[in-house]
Amino acid sequence: MSAARETMDDRRETASGDAPNGAAARVPQRAEARPAKRDRLQSRPLDLKRGRVDLAHGAGGRATAQLVEELFLAAFDNEWLRTMNDSATLAPPAGRLVMATDCHVVSPLFFPGGDIGALAVHGTINDVAMGGAKPLYLSAGFILEEGFPLADLQRIVESMARAAREAGVPIVTGDTKVVETGKGDGCYVTTTGVGVVPPGIALDGASARPGDAIFVSGTMGDHGVAIMSKRENLEFETEIVSDSAALHGLVADLLAACPRVRVLRDPTRGGLATTLNEIARQSGVGMTIDERAIPVRPEVAAACEFLGLDPLYVANEGKLIAIAPAGDADAVLAALRAHPLGANAARIGSVVEDPDHFVQMTTTLGGRRVVDWLTGDQLPRIC
Repeated sequence: MSAARETMDDRRETASGDAPNGAAARVPQRAEARPAKRDRLQSRPLDLKRGRVDLAHGAGGRATAQLVEELFLAAFDNEWLRTMNDSATLAPPAGRLVMATDCHVVSPLFFPGGDIGALAVHGTINDVAMGGAKPLYLSAGFILEEGFPLADLQRIVESMARAAREAGVPIVTGDTKVVETGKGDGCYVTTTGVGVVPPGIALDGASARPGDAIFVSGTMGDHGVAIMSKRENLEFETEIVSDSAALHGLVADLLAACPRVRVLRDPTRGGLATTLNEIARQSGVGMTIDERAIPVRPEVAAACEFLGLDPLYVANEGKLIAIAPAGDADAVLAALRAHPLGANAARIGSVVEDPDHFVQMTTTLGGRRVVDWLTGDQLPRIC
């Protein structure tokens, strides 16, 4: 994080197993926040109202240090960032580690129910949580376009900081780069998360078994339709908002109530249909689902019909799919519905034997159709 460094400290998780002489790895002690010191080459604060990103902000010099200290550190402040080192030194947790990385290129950057900042935090936390892990730390990388308004950057950073605080998962390291005007699209964000799986939990996309029950934690398609309505300036009688949310609390409650859950997955790009096909292929099984059991908000269904979209293929950012033994169905549903983020949870189908690994759906008319993989991209840049 020093002025001689390239960015918002390129910190990486550097905790190793054993320190010399068997001593435990040292972790920074909490310190008082230190205000940035100004000198003759850094005499004015950032103009966060009218200023814009320029190439100097990514060059690793004083402008970079000022951006880091006055914006990123001020928003993300925690004991690891405050050390101003090039890496975050973290105590190694006991148990199996889970790590996930997400790149976020959503357009527009701000949408009903969220923005790229909160989405970046939620998306990576959820990927870690789908492995049954408790998320511990996040990193954040920013690629900014020259000329991007600092006010918009501040709004994104503050949204990320708020989402991380609410989730209890600190952003402990990061990086910032700036590209020339016309060679980016305002702001891209990459986040990486690290978590630890508690003993007794073993979730895997290859673990679904014939006879298992399939569940979703809530309504499908909210996020993708919220993005599309904003992008196309569409107005509906009822505003459709993104479901972007951190799911690790819901996952913890679910696994505490039903540790025999076999698979968890968040149906983001490609939606419910594509995610079920991924699991069926990994596990070597087929699936049957009931269209009438799949929760879809009426306004989302109407918007999909208007836009020519199938809600089964539309992305979600605050929902999960769970697969568990059928004998645990009541416990799974009760645990999901007891949490605010699972109030609309439903059992939507079953895992079956099928050498072709098809996902088939019983329609509202009583017929049956194959729900295949997504072909192409219904909604580009939704996350």
